[in-house]
Amino acid sequence: MKAALLILPFLLFALATKPLLGEAAEEPEAVRDTNGEKLRAGAAYYILPVFHGRGGGLTMGSRGKKTCPLDVVQERYEASKGLPLIFTPVNPKKAVVRVSTDLNIKFSVTTICPQSTVWTLDNYDGWRKQRFVTTNGVEGNPGSNTIYNWFKIEKNGDDYYLRYCPTVCNYCNNECRDLGIYVDETGVRRLAIGNVPFKVKFQKA
Repeated sequence: MKAALLILPFLLFALATKPLLGEAAEEPEAVRDTNGEKLRAGAAYYILPVFHGRGGGLTMGSRGKKTCPLDVVQERYEASKGLPLIFTPVNPKKAVVRVSTDLNIKFSVTTICPQSTVWTLDNYDGWRKQRFVTTNGVEGNPGSNTIYNWFKIEKNGDDYYLRYCPTVCNYCNNECRDLGIYVDETGVRRLAIGNVPFKVKFQKA
């Protein structure tokens, strides 16, 4: 009897500190723009480098003789902000963009190419030994058929960076890799799967 009375307070404490059944799990923190405001789904932002002197914002460009679809590249000059982009969470009802969550990213402009401006991971480039981020992806419809169209914004300390690590398909075997800048043979700065993450900030367009 005495043992039961001694155990009872600990059980009550455990129940009091345990989340209630059905209580929603805490969401990841919101991504913040350069003004300290939460990134809003559907709003347009520039993706800019954190470090000065290493190029400007993200835009679109061709790859050699391949004109369409256009690849995701970085402006050569720091003064150039690039093109505005829109973020769409995997749950379209979410109004705020959060770290470590699957996103579609697309340029909010029209181009000369007939394809979409949604980001997608391109096929492996055997000559350059790289996988580049290009456009012509599919927005929404999460699953194995759209696995290459989902990206994440991650945070390390105060800095954000972009990552390919989709979780929209439980049985798909995809390697998680950071996105970095690959400077090709013509000097074009291309967004690609890389070992050095491209640290970025988000400025409202």
